[in-house]
Amino acid sequence: MSKPAHPNLKDIFYGLQTQMIHQLTTDRKIIFHPTSKGDASELNWIKWLKTYLPRRYEVDKAFVIDSNNRFSEQIDLVIYDRQFSPFVFNQDDTLYIPAECVYAVFEVKQEFNKENIEYAAQKIKSVRILNRTSAPIVHAAGHIPNPKPPLRILGGILTLASAWSDPFGEPFQSCMNQLEEHDQIDIGCVLEKASFTIDYKELAFSFELSTQEEALIYFFLKLLTNLQKLGTVPAMNIEAYARAINSI
Repeated sequence: MSKPAHPNLKDIFYGLQTQMIHQLTTDRKIIFHPTSKGDASELNWIKWLKTYLPRRYEVDKAFVIDSNNRFSEQIDLVIYDRQFSPFVFNQDDTLYIPAECVYAVFEVKQEFNKENIEYAAQKIKSVRILNRTSAPIVHAAGHIPNPKPPLRILGGILTLASAWSDPFGEPFQSCMNQLEEHDQIDIGCVLEKASFTIDYKELAFSFELSTQEEALIYFFLKLLTNLQKLGTVPAMNIEAYARAINSI
């Protein structure tokens, strides 16, 4: 008797993508209240990334804060690290995450269009402009005296569909070309169409697209690659945050 054929890696990825599209499409059809529909999309993306990203990465909806008592706007999806952050505040399921431990931030929308791209860019900017401290790292063999510089936080947008017939044509490119440094969107997924990554240069930018059938696969693998390139977030300077209390 011959052994049953095992699915290959591509089949597994395609299956995951089919499940994700089905879930998001179903929510869009049966949830009519715009806020509830948006919340459902955010939860689905958060749940999916929590399941498949390496355990070193946490994924949640949150506000990002800094040691100067400044806050970002509420971010739909934050990928962050707990190793060098001794506190992530959770007040009745509202999270406040120190800026130092953030790897990436995403805005989650139903549709890919000019308005939502510009909205996502402002959300990303509200995180990137926060102050981030860095402290020397102590280890078994001694310590690393020079603090690691803060990494460039990845910014992205996640949607199910596109309002444009050609999602990545002239209107898309015009939007991206107008973004300033803190606003820039690095990666995104339009689940029913394609995913993209953007490489910003001094005077221009270039972008890469997936095929339609590999939108989720491409997004996930590119996200992993970019997270690996970032390495580990710097150790935060706890004393900078401690100055918020009167005793220090």
